[in-house]
Amino acid sequence: MPMRSSSDLIVVGAGVVGAACAHYAARRGLDVTVVDRGPVAGGTTGAGEGNLLVSDKEPGLELRLALLSGRLWRELADVLPDRIEYEAKGGLIVASGETGLSALRDFAHRQEQAGVRAQEVTGERLHDLEPHLAPGLVGGYHYPQDAQVQPALAAAHLLRAAGNRVRLRLGEEVVGVLTRADGTVRGVRTPAGELHAPHVVNAAGTWGGEFARVAGVSLPVQPRRGFVLVTEPLPRVVRRKVYAADYVADVASGSAALQTSPVVEGTPAGPVLIGASRERVGFDRTLSTEVLGRLARGAARLFPVLARVRVLRTYAGFRPYLPDHLPAVGADPRAPGLLHACGHEGAGIGLAPATGALIAALVAGDEPPLAAADMRLFRPERFDAPH
Repeated sequence: MPMRSSSDLIVVGAGVVGAACAHYAARRGLDVTVVDRGPVAGGTTGAGEGNLLVSDKEPGLELRLALLSGRLWRELADVLPDRIEYEAKGGLIVASGETGLSALRDFAHRQEQAGVRAQEVTGERLHDLEPHLAPGLVGGYHYPQDAQVQPALAAAHLLRAAGNRVRLRLGEEVVGVLTRADGTVRGVRTPAGELHAPHVVNAAGTWGGEFARVAGVSLPVQPRRGFVLVTEPLPRVVRRKVYAADYVADVASGSAALQTSPVVEGTPAGPVLIGASRERVGFDRTLSTEVLGRLARGAARLFPVLARVRVLRTYAGFRPYLPDHLPAVGADPRAPGLLHACGHEGAGIGLAPATGALIAALVAGDEPPLAAADMRLFRPERFDAPH
């Protein structure tokens, strides 16, 4: 189809967050152009495990966004059931000692007050949920609302389901943001020419800070590297996403140093995915045998059966990290017409539909599905030094 040069909205970034922004905007009748210097899901989305989690989130704004997203993912799964490989398999957090279990119990109690379903599981009952778990664990918590999708498929089919209201410009890097004399945004420039729209969304993921600079504003997005091990296909030896209690603390930490905690999950296709590591080393993709060894040993401690399993491949990805662990979502008053939808760190796949619905409502001039007080916590200019 011929490429148009004008639309109602330009989304910069074809990962799952950008795809969700385009999808929900198109459902509101807007014409959308999605621009990416690479392919669909070519960045963080393509390196993600597809987790849709409430189990790792403290009560607060991110958890409210996750609960909203969980409902939207279930609606999308009804429309795109096989295409995105949605699996409502639940999550299981386990503790090796009474101190860890007590901390989990307090954490789960606070989450339950915020609308999360969490069920305590005694040590002797853990094997009813996961027969191959290591012996000696004192207990844990089961989270039935945790789910999973195949992230690259999800991004592609969110775009496809939007129909002809969405146009893709792949392999084009945005090299400039067009503005009027009064500073309002009117489009973007790529090596192929100008694209015009009254609204531009920064959904560039880990490169969201770089795009913000192109737009003339600041947003301190930093890459936080993580590795994943992928095993040979197996019978379903791991039924859920299973992780140790210290994973929750690692997610909430702002440390730049290397952190690893065992996270193990099966997939419908058979391979087991093993994480999780976090470190801020810029965009360095160098393979770290130290990290891979830690991940493998941690997984084998949780599931001894995995000690005899071959790892077929490993890969690295970069989570888009912001210092307060909240994404930047909403209009940027420093550049009218510019909106941001980035900085979700490791939760972008899970939070994508709610983010897309928020952006679409703002662009359409409708009431967003979160309270105004909540939206203020997402404001992209919050990191600017006070005057």
